[in-house]
Amino acid sequence: MPEPPAPFDRPRSPEPAEPFEKPRSPEPPVSRQAPPLPAPGPSSPEPRSPAQRFDPTPQASPDAVLIRRTMAEVGPVADKVTSYFYALLFVRHPDLRPLFPAAMDTQRDRLLKALLTAAEHIDNTPVLVDYLQNLGRGHRKYGTRPEHYPAVGECLIGSLSRFASAIWDAETEAAWVRAYTTISQVMIDAAAADELRAPAWWYAEVVAHDLRTPDIAVITVRPDQPYPFLAGQYTSLETPWWPRIWRHYSFASAPRSDGLLSFHVKAVPAGWVSNALVHRARPGDIIRLGPPAGSMTVDHTTDSGLLCLGGGTGIAPIKALVEDVAEHGERRPVEVFYGARTDHDLYDIDTMLRLQQSHPWLAVRPVVDQRAHLHLPDAVREYGPWNEYDAYLSGPPGMIRSGVDALRAAGIPSDRIRHDSVEELVAAGD
Repeated sequence: MPEPPAPFDRPRSPEPAEPFEKPRSPEPPVSRQAPPLPAPGPSSPEPRSPAQRFDPTPQASPDAVLIRRTMAEVGPVADKVTSYFYALLFVRHPDLRPLFPAAMDTQRDRLLKALLTAAEHIDNTPVLVDYLQNLGRGHRKYGTRPEHYPAVGECLIGSLSRFASAIWDAETEAAWVRAYTTISQVMIDAAAADELRAPAWWYAEVVAHDLRTPDIAVITVRPDQPYPFLAGQYTSLETPWWPRIWRHYSFASAPRSDGLLSFHVKAVPAGWVSNALVHRARPGDIIRLGPPAGSMTVDHTTDSGLLCLGGGTGIAPIKALVEDVAEHGERRPVEVFYGARTDHDLYDIDTMLRLQQSHPWLAVRPVVDQRAHLHLPDAVREYGPWNEYDAYLSGPPGMIRSGVDALRAAGIPSDRIRHDSVEELVAAGD
């Protein structure tokens, strides 16, 4: 296999900075539990952007009230908060600069948004710990180390205190210090545990590049070592042409015996990674893969039917879920609605129809907006009932939002509706 692309070096570790105490060095954390968190309170089903305002509820802990008040205050100037945060980080801790891409315009706010999202859920232990553990494992691919966290915390406080000065006081700062200490330690422990069983990233060689349309390619890669994942999950992917810029893509098949992985990629305007993969990548090229993530997986302990909505390249993980059901030998009903704007966008319809011919429990229904003047969620309402089904959605963020509303209206409980984080989908769009 060719040598890995050059710019993958890790920076030196900076010295920790006040006011945060340096997180403890992680010991082998096989049996360690996450640090204690406040008692669970109400939660939203999905992480939200810091630009949204948060109204503290009577059940919220005192720290959560102060944190959400801060977030509401900085929401209207979130872009300025982000820019100032990174300016502080790179001026005070220049050794951290190599962790980030050379061009920061599309990526600069992701770390801050993740921290603020985690802080918002400080009262919901299960949601918070699960979110932070995934985040900590995912940050290994950036070269993030425990000694980096104090610098980030220092600059986070510096930026928040500047732009929330009207409400900032010693009590608010103490709440944020406590929250960030918990956040960082959960992430550190998760990364340390993951380090015992998996690499920070995998190198993978492109072995096939199938251009289905002028802007959609099906790309197949061979990892340099076994890559365990579940159908319905996604990974982060980095190309050699845009170092340190990672984008999320769903696996387009269930795990295969030959170990190959496939992705459906659509080139979008000004999309650095997507355009490189569709128009530049060729067999023999080497990319990097982060760890698998996502909970849009099949529960094989039940026999509930599956209602799957896939829009555009969102059909990729839906196809993987169908293959997963087939491989488990189950005959549970699976209903797939394949949405597209035009017939041309149904680039994988032949594959789905072949699966339908092979499995009598599978029904595939194409929904073309321009032909039927009907959006995907509206089409789903014409069938059913769906109250006994588990629902899976994959596609553009707007489709996910409208689809969730339609499925709830159709009687499917929220805890039986599964999809990837809308924030991650937005980030994956380029």
